[in-house]
Amino acid sequence: MGRTRKISEDDILDAAERVVVRLGAAGLSIDAVAQEAGVSKARVVYDHKSKSGLLEALVDRKFKADIAHVEECVQAAKDTPHPELFGRIASAESTIDDTDRAVAMAVSASMASGDKLQETMREWCDLDLRKMAEGARPKAALMAYLALTGFFCTELFTFHTWPEVERREILDGIRSIYLSYADKT
Repeated sequence: MGRTRKISEDDILDAAERVVVRLGAAGLSIDAVAQEAGVSKARVVYDHKSKSGLLEALVDRKFKADIAHVEECVQAAKDTPHPELFGRIASAESTIDDTDRAVAMAVSASMASGDKLQETMREWCDLDLRKMAEGARPKAALMAYLALTGFFCTELFTFHTWPEVERREILDGIRSIYLSYADKT
């Protein structure tokens, strides 16, 4: 007799990511994720209650991974003029993959009806804004952070993508915004 395969929360969320990458935000459903994960629909509903709950769990996992990556970059940037800003700029040096884009599109498609998702996004933004304000030259950090966010969103939503050399030049330009901004505090 064969052993029953254990399906973890991560297995279900991995399946959800694959569905979103393959079918887009419109294709994300409890049925599609259950089929992709090889589990019953009841299992996905038991774990996540709804499509919205599944998406919230997917976003939460992505945010936790992103926050961990940013924290590593901030630590590596501890000797810069503003480690929180320069760490975030360094974290943007890696190109965005199809999974991140697909999840971002799914989140965007769900924002109108997802109060929990909106709150999560606000908390994430508020955290970043607090970190910009806590460091040296907060106005300069805010200006550079806003430029970084615009750059990141432009690429995340594939409005435009730059070749690697240009990406690095843009990120260097964002660093120079901080260094050259006349911050009168």
